[in-house]
This record gives sequence, structure tokens and C-alpha cells, in this order.
Amino acid sequence: MKNVYGLIGEKLGHSFSPQIHGEIFKKLGIKGEYKLFELKEEELKSAVLEHKNQGIKGLNVTVPYKIRIMACLDVISTEAEKIGAVNTISLNNGVLTGYNTDYNGFGMSLARSRVEINGKSAVILGTGGASKAVAHYLIDNGAKSITYVSRNPGAGAKSYDEAASLKGDMIINCTPCGMYPRVDVSPIPYEIFKGFGTAVDLIYNPEETVFLKQAKENGLKTVNGLYMLVGQAVAAQEIWNGIRLSEAQVDEIYQCVKHLTGK
Repeated sequence: MKNVYGLIGEKLGHSFSPQIHGEIFKKLGIKGEYKLFELKEEELKSAVLEHKNQGIKGLNVTVPYKIRIMACLDVISTEAEKIGAVNTISLNNGVLTGYNTDYNGFGMSLARSRVEINGKSAVILGTGGASKAVAHYLIDNGAKSITYVSRNPGAGAKSYDEAASLKGDMIINCTPCGMYPRVDVSPIPYEIFKGFGTAVDLIYNPEETVFLKQAKENGLKTVNGLYMLVGQAVAAQEIWNGIRLSEAQVDEIYQCVKHLTGK
């Protein structure tokens, strides 16, 4: 009998998660099925309860529900509580527990791309669930300073109008701006890139967003979101199935997913 897993989000046509988890199932001999669950906000609570009653093995959560989902769960893990966002849910003995594996995936992505954090300054675009995990990873690994930019400035975040004056070692896009199918936009104007050394985009579809293309044209080192996506998926499977994957296995899964998705 196959265990059922899935992804909860608002719009999921862009998602590579079924391919990633399919590769993990294949590599580890797990009998699993991974589904996509597109939900409206008002459906969130009842859908989570339904999945719980049906005994789903595990869920991932993506935009825009990583914060809102927390109110629907029985237990929040220490790291997810600290971050203030959940992207992974496990069901054990009738208890829904929320975790944050975006933190793990982001760290794996930076390590693979040899992006140094200690003593560095970062500008984060967006203040949603993913940006919270990114910020906590940077803080935990010695970042010198973090500045947020948001469409809703205040509470420590600057507006996009103020972004032109910002500079730092890295700029990280944690917004969906530029994600498939609206691939022709960037969250910031072209000239802002000149104040940075590295650009990281959490978006993985398309492989090279306008944000990363413009960053590259300005001479920045660039990192896209696919390895982070694979890393957080691996960390979720480790929680769901009590397993550990080696770095070499994660790299193999990443290469398989790149091939499957044409990236």
C-alpha cells in the first residue's frame, strides 16, 4: 500500500515537487504517491482536517500559507516556532506536527554554491514565510546585518522605493515575482544590482529569472532556487520516514530533477 504525501498551496501549476519526491521514492525504495492540493484560503483549515482524518503521511506547504497553516496544526516544532513559518507537516499517531525544512534547503543551496555568510550583509526581498527561514539561517550563521524590503513597509522593512539606496554582500528574492507563468518581471530595477556581490532567487521555475539574468549582467554571482527546493524536500522525507540521505544522494536527486524538468 502506498503512503500518500502532498503539497498545499494556492497555485501549483509551476511545481516540481512531484518530480523531486518521485526521485526520492525511487532512490530509497519508498512506496509513496505525491499529490498537489490547490486550495483557497477559506478551504485551508477544513482541508488540513480532512487530510488528517484520511491519514496522509506528510504534507509540504508553499505560498501563501506557510504562516497561516500554523493555526491548523497540533504541534509546532522548536525551529518552526522560532522561524514563525511551517513548510512541512507530519502525521504521527493522529498528531499533526509542523516543521520548517526551508531552513535546511536554503543552507544546503548556499553551501553548494560556496556563498559565504559569516560577517556578510544581506537584503531580503519579501517578508513572507520563506523569507523568515532565510533570515534565521543567515542570523544563525553569522550574518552581519539583514535588511528587509516589502510591499508593506514598516515594522523594520523598507519600501521598494527605498531599495535603490541599499547595498550589501547579497540580495535574496523571497517573493514570487518572476515565477512561472509571469516570467518577464523582476522585483527590483536593474540599477540596484550594482550595490551587491551575490544574488539568490528562491524561484526555481524558470531556471533563470529576470532577477538572476539582470544580476548576472551586472557581474554578480547567482544562485537559483532548485537546489533549495530539492534540499527542503529531502529534509521533509527524512522527517516523514526516519531516514538520512547523504550529500551524494542529494546531488544525484538534484541532477535527476534537472534532467526531468529540462533545467
